[in-house]
Order: sequence, then C-alpha cells, then structure tokens
Amino acid sequence: MLSSPSIVPDPDDRDVYLVLDEFGGQLGRAWRETDEDHTDREIVITDLMTGQYSDPVRVVAFNTVQGWSRDVTSEIADELAKWFSEQDREILPSLEDFIQRHRTPMSEQLPLPLRSTA
Repeated sequence: MLSSPSIVPDPDDRDVYLVLDEFGGQLGRAWRETDEDHTDREIVITDLMTGQYSDPVRVVAFNTVQGWSRDVTSEIADELAKWFSEQDREILPSLEDFIQRHRTPMSEQLPLPLRSTA
C-alpha cells in the first residue's frame, strides 16, 4: 500500500531564534536559555526591545525539520533600527552597540534617537 504525505502540520516544523548574549568579564558569552514557546522571531525582537538581553552579540535562526540554519543578526538589527526610528524612541543602551555593529548600509539614512549623553 502506498502512503501519502501527512496533511497534518509537524509541530516541530518551525523557525527557532536564539540570541548569543555577552555577560562580560569571566562570565563571557552564552546562548540564552529560553522557553520553547518564546523562540519565534517576534518574541525575540520584543525581548530585545524591552532589554531582556544584557549585551546581544548575535542572533541565529534554524529549522531542524527543514534542515537549515543561518545568521539573522543583520536582519534583526535592521528591524530594530527601523522600529526605533519610526516610533521616535530612544534606543536602549543594551542595543546601541548591537544595532551600530550589525545593521546593513541603507540607501536612506534613518534618524536613530540615541540616548542622551550627559
């Protein structure tokens, strides 16, 4: 008997996003532990915007069912820069270096409201 592919979605077929965070000093860098349900793109971006990471270094995405992984750091940095610019909000100190290091050159310069230096 021939079997047909299942039409039921595989619950493990999803994109997972993880953040490499810098803790400084002897602690160094580590991939942050997070609940399985909090590893999608939107939640990771929200966590970055709300200061859940001390000094993000890199963001990777993967999907084990589809068999791919890639560095999405620049995409995330661009998305964060665009959001802060459009909302006219100050970039969190924990994200300033991340965005400056990883955003891609754009044909149009977005004004980035950096925190004031006093």
